[in-house]
Amino acid sequence: MAPSVGITPALMALGTTSDHASVVAITVFVTLLSACIVIGHLLEETRWMNESITALLIGLATGGLILLSTKGKSSRILVFSEDIFFIYLLPPIIFNAGFQVKKKQFFRNFMTIMLFGAIGTLISFTIISIGAIVFFNKMNIDNLDVTDFLAIGAIFAATDSVCTLQVLNQDETPLLYSLVFGEGVVNDATSVVLFNAIQKFDLVHMDVQHGLQFLGSFLYLFITSTFLGAAAGLLSAYIIKTLYFGRHSTDREVSLMILMAYLSYMLAELLDLSGILTVFFCGIVMSHYTWHNVTESSRVTTKHTFATLSFIAEIAIFLYVGMDALDIEKWRSVSDSLGKSIGLSAVLLGLILVGRAAFVFPLSFLSNLMKKSRNERISFKQQVIIWWAGLMRGAVSMALAYSKFAVSGHTQLRGNAFMITSTITVVLFSTMVFGLLTKPLTTLLLPPGMKRQDSISSDPGSPKSFFLPLLREKEGSEIEPGAQSVPRPPSGFRMLLTTPAHTVHHYWRRFDDAFMRPIFGGRGFVPFVPGSPTERSVHPW
Repeated sequence: MAPSVGITPALMALGTTSDHASVVAITVFVTLLSACIVIGHLLEETRWMNESITALLIGLATGGLILLSTKGKSSRILVFSEDIFFIYLLPPIIFNAGFQVKKKQFFRNFMTIMLFGAIGTLISFTIISIGAIVFFNKMNIDNLDVTDFLAIGAIFAATDSVCTLQVLNQDETPLLYSLVFGEGVVNDATSVVLFNAIQKFDLVHMDVQHGLQFLGSFLYLFITSTFLGAAAGLLSAYIIKTLYFGRHSTDREVSLMILMAYLSYMLAELLDLSGILTVFFCGIVMSHYTWHNVTESSRVTTKHTFATLSFIAEIAIFLYVGMDALDIEKWRSVSDSLGKSIGLSAVLLGLILVGRAAFVFPLSFLSNLMKKSRNERISFKQQVIIWWAGLMRGAVSMALAYSKFAVSGHTQLRGNAFMITSTITVVLFSTMVFGLLTKPLTTLLLPPGMKRQDSISSDPGSPKSFFLPLLREKEGSEIEPGAQSVPRPPSGFRMLLTTPAHTVHHYWRRFDDAFMRPIFGGRGFVPFVPGSPTERSVHPW
């Protein structure tokens, strides 16, 4: 899973066999990564900038210097490979997202997150695809067919909420933070599953039967990938609990967790499933069971190891995107039609704005119907921030665009060059402009007083869990008959939506305590052995 593997000579396509050139490229890239971290840290207090924007700016500056030094021949020391991205750089990012997600909040808001992340992504995908067909044909873009237009919809439906999440405070706005974070991960997974499903079908001659097959393939990928990730996580938990690796070596525990997570991702890719979904749910299951079965030293090590690998991988991606934005080869292909390239980027940005608004506000209204209390509902100002959070496009969009419209980082067709340059423009503009405006918008819509109202005290059993419970109801409201405040039972459509969600959560907790944890371990279900994990250490995530 280590992203450092992706910064080895395997990543290099420098047009030379010289070992010295490879060493120079690695040295320069690692130096730039270090500069991104240092500068990003110095700018952290402003909360206007973050490592992603910093990496983009440094990448742009570096690309400009390389372009000048090579007299316009190249702007980069590396060539982007979508295979390297999906095999080495993406897994640690997605796994860490699942590993550090607040499970109680994620699953209590599971319906809302799935509405935004899955249904919302499909709505956005549909609007962007239809808009691309209408506008691109009017602009006479060559070499694009129906499959390409649908791929464009999947590419630009993939969000990047990094900037918004760095501005939002998970202690002050737990509900909002959880919704934005959860939706972002599910959105990325849905976009990649959609993209892969599109590549497998002949959509040029689409009919009802093929449409049903496409839908079935999408659902199969989504469900099977999820179960594979959960199975890998449970297997790792069972092995560590049964063999008790910590009795011999903490290194074995950490190594097994890393390798099992990466194995789940590679198995999904081998079986043509969604590695993103697989490794994400593997991370969730590992944090729920496996993490509590290892020694305390292993807990500290794994927490920081996964976060560090994810951090480095994300910076590396944005750094390269910045350098590649000035790649002269792509811009030379569209140099005689810069106006058309800018027009395409503007159309795509407009479709992104409309596509996101088309589902955020209606689905928020639907989600509010599930809520019993007014305090649990998503306010209009929060809806605006959720809408804004998904306007930025990042690494996943870039990787999918290169996978579809480039070969080993190079473009051969004019229409493909338009799509690559437009994707780069959209990523740069959305990250820089929308990202920089995130803090003032959030401050305007959510002043400190409103943030404090959204804040809820954490579970006393988990002092470092900042946004425990997202729902304003008492933790034991489902099982405590003596609660002072008994909400009125929902009726009509709200009863249909509300009751199943709480019932599923309640029965899952009972099933988990009765069957799952005794077998696979977890907090409170691991016997005390000197040096072993005990209840005195609480999951800090």
